[in-house]
Amino acid sequence: MTITAERLEGARMIRESAAGIADRADVGRARKLRFSETGFDRRVLKDMCDLGWMGLRLPEPDGGSDLGMMEMCALAEELGAAIVPEPLIPAALAVRVLAEPERTAALEGRLVVLPAFQEQSANPHAPPATSVQQGRISGRKLFVPSPRGADAFVVTSRDGSFLVRSDAPGVAIEAITLQDGSHSGTLVFNDAPAEKLPGRLEDGLDDACLATAAYLLGLADAVLERTVAYLKVRKQFGAVIGSFQALQHRCVDLKLQAVLARVSVEDAARIADMNASIDERRAAVSRAKARASDAALLVARQAVQLHGGIGFTDECDIGLYLRKAMVLAPAFGGSAFHRARFAKLTFRDGAEAVPATSRTA
Repeated sequence: MTITAERLEGARMIRESAAGIADRADVGRARKLRFSETGFDRRVLKDMCDLGWMGLRLPEPDGGSDLGMMEMCALAEELGAAIVPEPLIPAALAVRVLAEPERTAALEGRLVVLPAFQEQSANPHAPPATSVQQGRISGRKLFVPSPRGADAFVVTSRDGSFLVRSDAPGVAIEAITLQDGSHSGTLVFNDAPAEKLPGRLEDGLDDACLATAAYLLGLADAVLERTVAYLKVRKQFGAVIGSFQALQHRCVDLKLQAVLARVSVEDAARIADMNASIDERRAAVSRAKARASDAALLVARQAVQLHGGIGFTDECDIGLYLRKAMVLAPAFGGSAFHRARFAKLTFRDGAEAVPATSRTA
């Protein structure tokens, strides 16, 4: 899948359509939904489905748009700029392996299905130990996003992926509140009924990871934009503080990290859309996620300080971005995990496993 003028125009249109839901100038909805029962608005998620976002990566025969990661990352970046709380990225991962009629219901927003795949906190890509016998599943899944808002889960096991209803007997949800006011949960399955699915959830993990990196990139850019705007109006010692060279240099350093993250994300999307090897695609995704996670955390933390005392108050919106970055930076693997995976995929026995042309600084 090559980058054409038509695809670039399509990505631009996706960004514009996202502005109706993801208004980067107003994060009041994200603030309002903090600590709510589900952590997101099902009506807004339904609107996203109506716009075709849920099936952006699905083939057209399955009801999707059959678009590439360039388009998906463009959308995720806009969502991150407005710290949209709806779990579109994990839901879009789950819908890829659903069968009918659940797939159509999920694409239309009538059914919210979320993935449950992680069992080892240090490695989100470890092979699952959960077992299924005679249509009954037993085991535990960690760090499931927004579990209280899900109607069903796509659960990985040693025998493939299975659909498990959230209200099925033998399913227990242990939810905790995260830094940004959203929820993460541990799912405990005790001989719960499970329906075998035709696809493998693991096959889409890297796409979801890259989309999350794009979300963090959008977050970092929005934080930097807000911070620079604040420095231009906040006065101290008879001058706007943005005129102070020390603060200008700090902003330049932050911009540099955001640009490096952007290059890595865009390059990973390009590699994902071309006929590259699995190792090359995975290495590019790991590079992008490591860069984006670190950049989002660095920019958001520095932005709080650059806002001065008000930046530490809950009333200041800049703190919402920092909390979201703290939650999403480790999602689908944090920077330490992805740097280790990148090194393993790139260098094996002293030799390069991934072509140098696919790598950036």
